[in-house]
Amino acid sequence: MYAGGGIDTLNEFFKAYGVIAYPAGNTGAQMGGWFRNPVNTIADFKGLKMRIPGLGGQVMARIGAVPQALPGGDIYPALERGAIDATEWVGPYADEKLGFYKIAKNYYYPGWWEPCSMYHVMVNLQKWAELPKPYQEAIVSAAREANLEMVAQYDAKNRLALQRLKAAGVQLHKFSDEIMEGSYKAATELYEEEAAKNAKFKAIYEPWTKFRAEEAQWFALAESAMDQYFAGKLKS
Repeated sequence: MYAGGGIDTLNEFFKAYGVIAYPAGNTGAQMGGWFRNPVNTIADFKGLKMRIPGLGGQVMARIGAVPQALPGGDIYPALERGAIDATEWVGPYADEKLGFYKIAKNYYYPGWWEPCSMYHVMVNLQKWAELPKPYQEAIVSAAREANLEMVAQYDAKNRLALQRLKAAGVQLHKFSDEIMEGSYKAATELYEEEAAKNAKFKAIYEPWTKFRAEEAQWFALAESAMDQYFAGKLKS
């Protein structure tokens, strides 16, 4: 967003809707959700009713699940009465508050549909143009500060919430390679189909895809090596 052209690319899209936007919050990588029963293969998703909206829900439908778009307040009762078999939300800190662990003990990762969840502050474009430059810069700086603060808070609080959830009997599971590969294939097909028919989507998707591929090579080098080493070394 900041150094790869993402903000400018998105604002070209937002311009048609009369707004300008800047990142103002992020959850970091999210968890894959709470499941009543374990899921080990793509076949286990067939007919599974899961609360997951948006593009993630569309991908889930492609691998056989039945996505449900439920607001936060309706998820727990739906899970409790068996109207849904699984749900995703955010991560340990936010999920613990909603009490999903009391019903579904299988907690999966990673949330491949939300490697992060970014939020924006949006301003009417006409009103933005009327603001003096220093005022514009103040809003951009405040949004950047909010973005940093939110992800820092999630990173710090998730670790403590995860400890409490594990103590409450929650079972952590990593999605199998089969599930990850099948989901990636379904997601990529969906994006390519959308890009072929939606010029606005394509204008964002293509530069994002290129940047992601290049950036992944760097993260796979030093960042990933350090993360994996310490994750194993300091595992408790």
